[in-house]
Amino acid sequence: MKKLSVIALVAVGLLATSCNKEKSADTAATATEKTVAEGKGEVLPVDVATSVVNWKAFHKGGFAPRWGTTNVKSGELNIEGGQLSAGSFVIDMASIKVDPASVTEKDKKPADLETHLKSADFFDVAKNPTSDFKITSVVDLKDAPKDAIAGANKTVSGNLTLSGKTVNVTFPAKVDVTDNSASIQAKFTVNRSDWGIKFGTSEADPAEWMISKDIEIAVDVKAKK
Repeated sequence: MKKLSVIALVAVGLLATSCNKEKSADTAATATEKTVAEGKGEVLPVDVATSVVNWKAFHKGGFAPRWGTTNVKSGELNIEGGQLSAGSFVIDMASIKVDPASVTEKDKKPADLETHLKSADFFDVAKNPTSDFKITSVVDLKDAPKDAIAGANKTVSGNLTLSGKTVNVTFPAKVDVTDNSASIQAKFTVNRSDWGIKFGTSEADPAEWMISKDIEIAVDVKAKK
């Protein structure tokens, strides 16, 4: 019986590793904080009514995912020569919502997870009520990775601030610019421990260890005149 348990444990570990490798293929490249792009050209205010940042988190191996939304509080995109040149947006962390459809266990409640995510274990919203993203560069993307969002045409880099810490992230994005509007859409994965969000990252507690470090972020930011 003991031998069977060990084999089962190894199998679960291998499955978790395999799923994590597949799931993290879209992981954003990270670096230290960089100089923010100069805001040249026309300034378009972000439409907070139609902009959103979606998130998705996992247990180890991609099991029991949780997902939801956060609201964009403010922002602007700079357009120069018909191209996105700079921009930033602010995320209201108090607006974190958990989609009830992602919580299927009878003994779990979406509201409880929302409260936990806002606590000092994760984003510590009382001390850090907002997060923000500030573009540092935008360059053409010729060959989009297979895990990039459909229609990806640019590589965007920017300083992402979470829980008071700033890390530069780089990811493929779909950027559309018209005479009256601009938008950025992207989906990428980050390791939350890079921002010092380390709840559940220790293997000392098996229950906590089952929480993945990965957070999938989906940006949908729209700006218009």
